[in-house]
Amino acid sequence: MSAAATTTTAVQLTVETPEQMQDLGHRLAAVLRAGDLVLLTGALGAGKTTLARGLGAGLGVRGAVTSPTFVIARVHPSVSGGPPLVHVDAYRLGGGLEEMEDLDLDVSLPESVVVVEWGEGKVEELAEDRLHVVIERRTGAAGAAEGPDAAEAADEPDVRHVTLTGVGERWAHGALAALARA
Repeated sequence: MSAAATTTTAVQLTVETPEQMQDLGHRLAAVLRAGDLVLLTGALGAGKTTLARGLGAGLGVRGAVTSPTFVIARVHPSVSGGPPLVHVDAYRLGGGLEEMEDLDLDVSLPESVVVVEWGEGKVEELAEDRLHVVIERRTGAAGAAEGPDAAEAADEPDVRHVTLTGVGERWAHGALAALARA
């Protein structure tokens, strides 16, 4: 792997509602281009598909962007002349890239934006330049927080902390900075 592939740029954001998560996806779509690989990581219910829905709206693609858990992958063609969105859910796939090869993501990647939910540890080899999006959900509102902070957490909105980490030269020139300012 080249030295450029080890370059990382990170942006951290706080998202308080599903509407804000979808808006983040819409804004993120403005910096994406054909050939981009985006990995979405987070617990069940963290907001990965909601973010992907916003990406689809921002990219101007056809079809409802929903969780592709049982079909594994969906291709959403562009209706606005931009790149198609390939939305993959690797949750049910246990292996690494070998198991993903049947999806031909390496063929789709150059002309598409490929978004892989649960892809961490499975598809990084597809591209030296990629974007990792980690969504951490504060679970206090759902009653899962324990200890002295539990009462305080229960009073907060259903907050998500989103970390976007660009890996490689593609992300080294401030493409994510605009998201932090918005």
